[in-house]
Amino acid sequence: MGHAAVLGFSGLSLARTFKERSWPDLESREYAITQGADAAAALVVGGRLVAAAAEERFDGVKHSSAFPAGAADFTLETAGLKASQIDLVAHCFSFGPERDFYTGQGDYYRGLYETALDPDVNRAVAERCLGRDLTGRFRAVPHHLAHAASAYYPSGYEDALVLVSDGLGERHSATVYAAGAGGLQTLAEVPAHSSLGLLYGLFTLYLGFAFGDGEYKVMGLAPHGDPSRHINTILRDWVHLDSGGRYFVPLLLENVSDLDKETYGAALAVMEGQFGPRRDPADPVEQRHKDIAAALQAVLQRAQLHQLTHYRGETGLTRLCLAGGVALNCSANGVLLRSGLFEDLYVQPASGDDGAALGAAYVVSAELGERPEPVIGTAFGPAYGPRDHERAAARPGLDVRRTQDDAELVALTARLITEGQVVGWFQGAMEFGPRALGHRSILADPRRAEMRERINSLVKKRESFRPFAPAVTEEAATAIFEIEPEDVHRFAEMLFVGYVRPAYAERLPAVTHVDSSARVQSVARAASPLFWSLIEEVGELTGLPVVLNTSFNVAGQPIVRTPDEAVRTFLDAGLDALVLGRLVITRTAAEHSAAS
Repeated sequence: MGHAAVLGFSGLSLARTFKERSWPDLESREYAITQGADAAAALVVGGRLVAAAAEERFDGVKHSSAFPAGAADFTLETAGLKASQIDLVAHCFSFGPERDFYTGQGDYYRGLYETALDPDVNRAVAERCLGRDLTGRFRAVPHHLAHAASAYYPSGYEDALVLVSDGLGERHSATVYAAGAGGLQTLAEVPAHSSLGLLYGLFTLYLGFAFGDGEYKVMGLAPHGDPSRHINTILRDWVHLDSGGRYFVPLLLENVSDLDKETYGAALAVMEGQFGPRRDPADPVEQRHKDIAAALQAVLQRAQLHQLTHYRGETGLTRLCLAGGVALNCSANGVLLRSGLFEDLYVQPASGDDGAALGAAYVVSAELGERPEPVIGTAFGPAYGPRDHERAAARPGLDVRRTQDDAELVALTARLITEGQVVGWFQGAMEFGPRALGHRSILADPRRAEMRERINSLVKKRESFRPFAPAVTEEAATAIFEIEPEDVHRFAEMLFVGYVRPAYAERLPAVTHVDSSARVQSVARAASPLFWSLIEEVGELTGLPVVLNTSFNVAGQPIVRTPDEAVRTFLDAGLDALVLGRLVITRTAAEHSAAS
């Protein structure tokens, strides 16, 4: 089969509704403790990624678990294909081999399998949404294998160690692979009851944030705390490091009943016995919460280094690929990079289950003899043209300035930023993955300390402790941040935490965290010429080629996809200006007065 079109998808569209029907009286955040969120679609043709997007950007539901019909339609339209022309559909879960395990656990898990997990059920959902029969054309791909493929093939490495670590696949929470000419060979698996991802989610719940969404808040909270207050307790009672790179998480074994497994109630009760009452989401964040977050982050980093040090020594492999939700922990990634344990390190930018859709397609492509190609960048989502921009801007209350070329656009936008305005920036194809990297961004001046509070409270409507990322030109990255020259390109997707050099920390207060760390994005001229030019122009005006970069959305909303969404969010979030392609949009005086 030459140049096969393989549509990969993620998500378990019926899992949450089954849980809601089975346990109708749970809290809303307890329903989030369900597999199958972050549904996405990715189209691979002849081993080459053509297009990919998360369904949340189409249905407006953060971490959507719905079958990715909107995302799939977009990928097919991009390729000029109809659903009838798809050669194979690959799903990033393969529960069939675990049928007896699930159906043997009692009524709830038998029902969950038969209603939501069974590959035949998910094939039927895909058939209904795509409008075609998939008999002989549907592949259920093991979850961690899909994650591993999503990192290994885009990396371009010939051979590598691959670590997949998340909450839960079919039955395992982490898998170590050796990747090479023979494909991906499993070296070790970690069972679900020793999941570092679930442990992090459990602590996230305890700290009053949402499971499956608030983990990055805990990561941002950790630098405010003292890990030494609790790390010994956690390592003594709840997380055990063993020989051979193994670790165990006995805290998760507290959840014995079906209800406790679905709410973590028993484990949370143990935590409350040790730490005191769990935080209510409406309560203020106290120092004790910060100390708990700091200890958790330190334990995660120690356990991961423990595991990888063993397999680095056992295999002799000098390159590492990371995927799975835990790989989105930029602080842990930064520790790993600075450890020097591996000579080369690649992290899949869409390491959550959205990226597993891509990995499932890659697995099937590789099986067909079409080795997937390395991938550069993340701009595989929808793009819009000048007509779309003009239509979105044609509404009352807006002043629209039409710039003639990139130079005028960059000069005007840089001036707005350096004058203290908060600017929405909508350019080119949407990024695939959770990070806004200069295509769907909110930008501001990182020299202004008040920007952190203003954007957190008034624009993003989120917690005040949350840090913002600096985007810096590649050429200036090593001078301003503690990054080795050979590592600058690794910071392109905002996947590693680095440190601001002391000479610059006070000059960049809006993007320098409490411990002088920063989730740096390095911007290359060749990869992102317009964004690079903007940052360079800001540097010409300020002496610092750095901008504050955060995702173009507000709390509870996915990152904007379309020009219309960009305009609505610009108005709702109280941004000062919106750059939509070549258009620079502000409110009219009357509109601005009404908004104030």
